[in-house]
Amino acid sequence: MDQFHITKAPTVYDAVIVGSGAGGGMAAYILTKAGAKVLMLEAGGYYDPADPKYITQLKWPYESPRRGASTPFRSGGDFDAAWGGWDIEGEPYSSKPGTEFHWFRSRMLGGRTNHWGRISLRFGPDDFRRKSLTGVGDDWPIGYEDLKPFYDKTDRLIGVFGTNLPDFPNEPDGYFLPPPKPRLHELMLQKAGKSIGVPVVPSRLSILTQPINKERGQCFYCHQCNRGCQAYADFSSSSVLVIPAVKTGNLTLQNHAMVREVLTDQRTGLATGVSYVDTTTLQEVTVRAKTVILGASTCESARLLLNSKSARFPNGLANSSGVIGKYLNDSTGAGRSAFIPALMDRKRYNEDGVGGMHVFTPWWLDNKKLDFPRGYHIEYGGGMGMPGYGFGGGVENLNGRIPGRDGKTKPGGGYGASLKDDMRRFYGAYIGMSGRGEPVPLESNYCEIDPNGVDKYGIPTLRFHYKWSDHEIRQAKHMQDTFEEIIHAMGGIPLGNKPGPEQNYGLAAPGRIIHEVGTVRMGNDPSKSALNKFQQAHDVKNLFVVDAAPFVSQGDKNVTWTILASSMRTSEYLIEQVKQKNI
Repeated sequence: MDQFHITKAPTVYDAVIVGSGAGGGMAAYILTKAGAKVLMLEAGGYYDPADPKYITQLKWPYESPRRGASTPFRSGGDFDAAWGGWDIEGEPYSSKPGTEFHWFRSRMLGGRTNHWGRISLRFGPDDFRRKSLTGVGDDWPIGYEDLKPFYDKTDRLIGVFGTNLPDFPNEPDGYFLPPPKPRLHELMLQKAGKSIGVPVVPSRLSILTQPINKERGQCFYCHQCNRGCQAYADFSSSSVLVIPAVKTGNLTLQNHAMVREVLTDQRTGLATGVSYVDTTTLQEVTVRAKTVILGASTCESARLLLNSKSARFPNGLANSSGVIGKYLNDSTGAGRSAFIPALMDRKRYNEDGVGGMHVFTPWWLDNKKLDFPRGYHIEYGGGMGMPGYGFGGGVENLNGRIPGRDGKTKPGGGYGASLKDDMRRFYGAYIGMSGRGEPVPLESNYCEIDPNGVDKYGIPTLRFHYKWSDHEIRQAKHMQDTFEEIIHAMGGIPLGNKPGPEQNYGLAAPGRIIHEVGTVRMGNDPSKSALNKFQQAHDVKNLFVVDAAPFVSQGDKNVTWTILASSMRTSEYLIEQVKQKNI
């Protein structure tokens, strides 16, 4: 490492937080509000969606040099807020032969909270006790009642729209803002779902349909949450948690800080700080803190701990159990799209709505009666949003089933006036649906340090081993069967061929849904877990992990709301432990 110049920062902070996403952002917010002096290290650049130099909201495609097209570092395109993707130059990773995992990283303030649909679902009581209920998987060391007060506080602090669902006990009640009204295609989905016994109910998204404080505005329904909201009307960690924490005067924010390892005192075994590489100067910097909090994301936090080796911790820090890196699991995902003839030839009006779905389907069946042990929810898209290039794609799959203006069917597409006419008629007549399900965590799905790989900063990289089990493949088949049933109930025409067993029924590759959890799992038994029920390392009492790495399982829900609630719980626990002089 001769190319790096090592410096030591003089200040000893109360806590150093690695990562600025949901977990790190919440920890910074809670600790700084309590008066703690905190250093936050973020590997990417600074970002504020309200700062004019970052705003992409309400801009036209021609205002981008690439007309909004994607690059490896802007995988969602120029107008997506997320900087990063599955492939970042100079930051490789690998998979063992015969296995596959796609690792999405976001290099910016706020992390991956700038790249999500704001779907904000609580885990329910059953999600914490899977082994007790089904004999498959493992129970968490906590239950829903342990997190409920923190879910409640998160609802009120951040804001989420939705409704309580008394018919779904595993979709707990919350404190909801009014949901937006369903659009025409969503009303049709509700009607079709009711006819076949599939519930379609108001979504739960962390978007402000009403103002909740003076610092944040109300959604104005531009349908562009993915671009970052200059009114702060949706939730991203940067705008809602980190920037307010900075304003307390207690948070020092250091961007472009790629953390290499957690440092420890070899005599006591306690964490003393971290070492990071300044990505702009390539200097290596050591910072000191009384407490180290990792919120770098599921795989990155595991990487840091596995790279933090010493004579006292030869297998990586806090890894006497040997579980760090193991039980990695990502949500399952499969999708289908369709053409709905009843939605053709529509009058034009603004149907943008919030930046995401107004309705969704929570898990509605009993897995005991099915051939797979875990459920899924369904997310829906459609409507007359701003068209992009190829928005009418798929007509070639309709095989002459398009109603012409004379009432007869005809092939779609073509060129010239005929193509333009079809595009106008098809506008708003497409829907899409995506299943997002819970896998069964397996010890055999893991990440480890690649013995032959380093990134451009000289930090050892990760190697993955991940395979879907038959549980997930059968779940994907059920998704596809359900999608077709819904489409036919709407009088629609599925686009493309239905995926079969040779394509795992359209099951997305591991990592592609970007919901990974579980590499630094919590538990009551130190021989089988790395963290206790407060996400505190068994081996190192002043080390905490506040992203999704501690989670024992996934749930059939998106995980961000649980990251936020559990990070708040951990942060309040840390404050009490410091007051009691236990840390």
